[in-house]
Formats: sequence, structure tokens, C-alpha cells
Amino acid sequence: MDYQSVFLHPVIEIYEIYTIHYFEYMSDFNYTGESHNFWEFVCVDKGEIEVTAGTQTLTLHKGDILFHKPNEFHSIKANGKIAPNLVVISFACHSPSIQFFENKLLSINDVDRSLLAQIIAEARNCYSSRLDDPYLTMLEPSEQQLFGAEQLIKGYLEQLLILLVRRYTKSEAFFRLEAPLVRKKNNAEIHNRILLYLEQNVHNRLTIDQIAKDNLIGRSQLQKLFRDKNGCGIIEYFCQLKINEAKQLIRNNNLNFTQISDLLGYTSIHYFSRQFKKIVGMTPSEYASSIKLLTEKSTTLEKDDTL
Repeated sequence: MDYQSVFLHPVIEIYEIYTIHYFEYMSDFNYTGESHNFWEFVCVDKGEIEVTAGTQTLTLHKGDILFHKPNEFHSIKANGKIAPNLVVISFACHSPSIQFFENKLLSINDVDRSLLAQIIAEARNCYSSRLDDPYLTMLEPSEQQLFGAEQLIKGYLEQLLILLVRRYTKSEAFFRLEAPLVRKKNNAEIHNRILLYLEQNVHNRLTIDQIAKDNLIGRSQLQKLFRDKNGCGIIEYFCQLKINEAKQLIRNNNLNFTQISDLLGYTSIHYFSRQFKKIVGMTPSEYASSIKLLTEKSTTLEKDDTL
């Protein structure tokens, strides 16, 4: 048989990556802004921010994603109340289809959020640079970079952009394709319900038996579900959730460490500190100092620019 190949025509192709960031800002963080000759988007994973995009000032909430076209001035300001968590990615793309994202404020769904998480995970696999440094201008390759990590970042990012275009151009064919991705019911619905339950009870002390009882699920089924979905036990997940909440409370800068420990249901400040260091790799005070340094650096740079 005489085979003939079919050339693959990419509609959106990423040529270069400039930055990949996952930020945990203080509630009073203020980035005075910049412009550059490549694309960038900011996605709110938690909290709320005020963004300047050219001549517009917009308020972004959890799940919002805003694109900045090349040479558009943009800045970020926290609202002074809630410490935001943000994903910021900048990249070069010259495909004509990328123009769809000019001046676009969109919302992500669970599929998009999963792709963003994969990008962040692969960035940690191939770059040694801190992903939480807003002043980083170059990603340093890791000496122990995992095979194919950069190509996966490129693929996940291109997939994210293509799915957003499809969804917001309301293609019926797309909705038929997307449905199986977002319709995994039964275990997925139970899992999501328990995640919400854990978030709502992050200030309480919970046991596996209590979680199973309150969610009408067997203890063994509950443990298997979390092992399959999260790769860890449910109590381990809940501890991580508590520490993430503690990090945000520290960045909100309204409570001291003892108050945070009490609020999150820890038996003592010492146990809280040990758990915090075990998960974060530094004590609560060390974490607070490292975040404050970023804010002080921002203020110093702002003063220097004024001068």
C-alpha cells in the first residue's frame, strides 16, 4: 500500500516560556506594573485582586483568568483583606489564533485548573528557580530535569489555550468532546463533596470516622477514594489544607501565630509549628519573614522607580 502522510497544522503554538509563577501574596501586596513584548496571563486561584490592563482597571475573583497582550501595561494589587494566590505565566506566541485572547477576561473550569496544576508541577520538575518570586526574570534549568518536562509544559499550555478558545466560541462539537472530561460522576462527585466538607471544617479537628459518618461513606471507601484521587490519605490531605489556610492567615497579617493555631484547632502552638515546618519546610515565623521580604522589595523598587 502507498501511504501518504498528513501534515499537522498547529493553530496555537508556544515558542518560548518567559515565566511560570505560583504566588502567595500578602493581603497588602502591590506590584506597580510593567509591560513587555510577549503574552502573559494571570489566573486567580484564591482570593481577589485588582488588575490594571492598559487603560482598564478590573477586579478578578477566584477562577478568573485575564490575558495581557504584548506591550500592554499591567499591574496587580491585593484588596488589603484577603491574601490572594495567583498563577502567572508569560510566553511567546505568534500564531494568528492567539489574537482571540486580546482584552479577554475569562473563567476557568476544572479541566483548565488541572492543566494549570500540571504546568506548575512540571515547572518544578525542570527549573531550579523559585516559582514564588515575582521579580524573577529568567527560569534556571535544573540539573536534574525530568525527561520531557519542558515539552509537557508546552503541550499543557497549548491545550489550555485551545480549550478556552473552543469553549468561548461555543462550538457544539467541542461541548460533545468536553463532556466526557467533566462528567465523571459518582466517585468524582463524592470526592468533590468531601473536598468542600473539608474546606468548610478546616478550623475544626476531624477524624477519619467523623468524616466518613458526616459524608455517608464507608471508612475504607473513603481512604481508597483519597488514595486514588490525591495520592495521599485523607488526614494527610486535611493537614495540608490546614497549613495552606495558616499560610493565608499569616499573609493576611491580622492574627498572631497563637491565634492562628487556636483558630485552626491545634492543641498547642508548638504542635502547630512542628506541623507547619514539616509541610512548608520552614517555621511560621520564617515563612512570614520570607513573604514580608518580597513586599519590602516591591516597596523599595517602587521608591527607586519614583526617584
